[in-house]
Order: sequence, then structure tokens, then C-alpha cells
Amino acid sequence: MKKIALFPMAIIAVAALLTVSCSSNKKTTPTPVKATLYDSLGGTTKVSDPAHAGTMVEKGYLGIRSVIDSTIFVIAADSRINGHFTVLLSEVTAGNLSGFTELSMNLSNFVAVGTGAKDYTYNGLSMTDAHDPAKNPRMNGKATSADFDAFVSDVVAGANKNHLPANLINSLGKIIESLRSQVVQM
Repeated sequence: MKKIALFPMAIIAVAALLTVSCSSNKKTTPTPVKATLYDSLGGTTKVSDPAHAGTMVEKGYLGIRSVIDSTIFVIAADSRINGHFTVLLSEVTAGNLSGFTELSMNLSNFVAVGTGAKDYTYNGLSMTDAHDPAKNPRMNGKATSADFDAFVSDVVAGANKNHLPANLINSLGKIIESLRSQVVQM
């Protein structure tokens, strides 16, 4: 009786060994790495940084920073939402670009990380805190849904100024839209 019970176990063990040994001889095809939105924006290829002579910057980051900077200028001219940035606008008007530089860097890092960059980090405020005047004195008033819609429109204008293709603008738009609940606080 014991020999009969052991026979099926032996067959299972041999089958398992053959399966393992045969499967280890199979060639496997590596799974292709899916390109990130950051890769589509230029990725990690190094290019000259026009804002900082003699330095190199990732092409993806430069593209993002260019769109961010253009968007900040579009927002500055947009009477629908520029009232939220009176501190920044006052500084720039007085010739102080430190707030602009910091905002550009924070937003560029935020978007770079959000689009898949590996060499950048975002260390700024959470989106909720960044848009809450009680926690961010540089923010003048809480944003409404209409303000957010105006912001999205301004980002599209900034992206178009930099000739970003429509499919990339749409992808960026999806990321921005996912933040609506954190930004809109009224």
C-alpha cells in the first residue's frame, strides 16, 4: 500500500523537476520599459542650459521649465487669476526675481517628478498647503474651480508657446486635472 501511495508522489516530483529544468532552458524576452511622459518631453539627454551658461541640463527638464516659465508669464497677464500672485507680481515689478526663480524651480521639479523624471525631487509644500493662504503667505486667496480652469487654460497657452505636441499637452492635462481637489479649496 505504501508503494502505491509513493508512486503518484514520485511522478509529481519528477514532473516538477522536469518543468523547472525545462523552463530554465527557455529563452525569455525582457519586458520592454515603457517610456514615461518625461521621456517624451526629452528625457535624460543632456543639453546646454540657455539660462545658465556653461551648464548642462536634462532635455526633459529644460522642456518642462520652459513651459512652466511661459505659463507663469501667461498667468501674470491673466486677470482671471493673477490676483492670487500679488506677492510674486510685486517682487518682479520691483526687479526682485528670487520668488519667480523659486516658483519656477518648485513647479519644474514637481512636474518633472510627476512625469517620471528620476534625477529630480520635489521638496516643496503639498499641493493643498501650497494653495492655502493660511499655510502659504505667498498665495493671495483660495482657488475656486473657475480659477483652476483658468490655470489649465494658461498651462495650455504656455505649452503651445513652446510648441508642445497636443498629445503631450493632453497627458500633462490629465496630471494637472488629478490635482484639482487639492488645489480648489472653495
